[in-house]
This record gives sequence, C-alpha cells and structure tokens, in this order.
Amino acid sequence: MFPFQRPRRLRKNEVIRRMVRETALSPDDLIYPLFVTFGKNVRKEIKSMPGCFQESVDRIVKHAKEVKGLGIPAILLFGIPRHKDECGSSAYDPHGEVQTAIRAIKDKVPGLYVITDVCMCEYTSHGHCGVIEDGDVMNDPTLELLAKEALSHVEAGADMVAPSDMMDGRVEAIRLALDSGGFTGIPIMSYAAKYASAFYGPFREAAESTPKFGDRRSYQMDPSNRREAMREVALDIDEGADIVMVKPAMTYLDIISDVKENFDLPVAAYNVSGEYSIIKAAAKMGWIDEERVMMETLISIKRAGADLILTYFAKDAAKLLNR
Repeated sequence: MFPFQRPRRLRKNEVIRRMVRETALSPDDLIYPLFVTFGKNVRKEIKSMPGCFQESVDRIVKHAKEVKGLGIPAILLFGIPRHKDECGSSAYDPHGEVQTAIRAIKDKVPGLYVITDVCMCEYTSHGHCGVIEDGDVMNDPTLELLAKEALSHVEAGADMVAPSDMMDGRVEAIRLALDSGGFTGIPIMSYAAKYASAFYGPFREAAESTPKFGDRRSYQMDPSNRREAMREVALDIDEGADIVMVKPAMTYLDIISDVKENFDLPVAAYNVSGEYSIIKAAAKMGWIDEERVMMETLISIKRAGADLILTYFAKDAAKLLNR
C-alpha cells in the first residue's frame, strides 16, 4: 500500500497538469515597453537587448499594431529626445517624441492602452532623474517638472502615467497636477519599490540615460532592504497611486509577494532589461532553452503575486500563449 499518497497522479500528462495548474499566465497580464526616438523610418536595434529597438514615431506605430494584434493590451513608452539639457525640457515639450507618439498611436491603433514612463533621466544632459544642484539631485524642484511631464503626456492622450524617478512625494504632485488639469480619471502606476539595481545596464543603452557622474543610489532603494519597500508602497498609495510596481522582478520576488500580501491594490512587476538580456545571451550560447526559461521566469513573477508584468518578452510570450 505504500505510498498511499501519490502526487504524481496529477502530473501524469499535460491535460491533467493543465487542469490543476495553480498559476495561469495570459497575454492580458503583459505590458510591452517601447522606445520612441526622433527622426523618420528609424529602427535601431539595441545591441545589449536583442529584439528590442529605438524607433521613430512612424515605425513605433507599426510596432504598436503588432503588439495589439498579439492580444497584449498595453504598452509602456520611453522617449529618447533629439535635445537634452540640464532641466530635461524635452520631457514636457507638447511636441516631444513621446507626446507625438501617443497621439499617433491613439489615432492609428485604437484600443491599445498607452502608459508612459514619467522620469527625467532620458531628457537631462547629466542623465540623472531630476534637477541637479551642487552635484546632488534636488527632490522638491524635480516634482514640478515631473508633474509637467505627466500632464503633457495625458494631454496628448496617454491612458496612464508611471512615475519611475523615486523622488519623495512625486505621486501626490502628479495626482494634484492631473486633477487640477481635469484628468481625475487618469490612473497612476507608481514605481513604488524601485531598487538601485545592477540589472538596469542594458536599459541605459536603450534609453541613453547613463548618469554622467555618480549613480542613483541616493534616490533608488538599497537592494538589502525589504521592510523599507512596504513603507515606500504605503506612501505612494496614500499619495494616490492606483497600481504599485516592484522593480526589478526576478531578484525581488519576495518584495512582490510582500506587497501583494500587505496591500489591496493591483501589483505590477518589471522584468527588467538585464534579466531579459541574461536569458537572451545564455540562449544564444546554447546553454538554456530560451522559451522554457522565459515562461518559467514570467510564471514565477506571476506566482509571487504580480497582477501585471512589464517585460521585453511580452511578444514572444504572447505568441506561445496564443498557440
């Protein structure tokens, strides 16, 4: 009679495994990041992120149509401007790359949900996420610029804004600006627990946002801290965040789980550039099965508690899920 309990009975074939599966991933869970740049007919592959591109507005509209066609409901837009300066003025230019792309996508790809990253690092000549004084990023003067940037995105037609800068009080500043502008119905997805991670390296090539001096550890979170993340999330919720995000994802599954357990809001997780590129590089060397590792990674993020996953794998995952 031994063993009486046999868990393998429910693993015998794919049908029963699918029937009792605890965690399900859907294209509806995915958000695909896109990088819009200046010029026309530009599609420049990002060397450290194979399969990802900097694209001009005309090309990004075509890409957005492809994304929607795969059943992915939303994109996240990042901008690479023609002009950078000390205060990142291109970030809130109504005719900037992101603002122009928003209008074009909303016109040509109706029904695709457009989220915009709100930060200054892509737009400043120094590469930091805010106003610099005496070599330091100044918190409160930066809030005004972030609010202007977010408002300019929404005026162009963005469905949601996602502040990623990690300045204290930026969610409230953006919420007040949107509400004052008549956009009370626009949600904010806050990068609430964003860590000062080494996994962002490829993104900095993609967004051309490498700091010219120092690093971002004075405003992004220390990777050693777990309880602090709960404080950051609670503050952003109090300030008006509608969705809270953990970034990165793979090495912060415990934080995703904690946030899901402690707060009754949708939780997003960003499967960041370094996490993507590591898998791509290992697959290129023949060391891993890319499809299986990709899906296992995304399932682990969902299993940890993420309701939404921002990932450069979104298109590849959606193709598999749609089979």
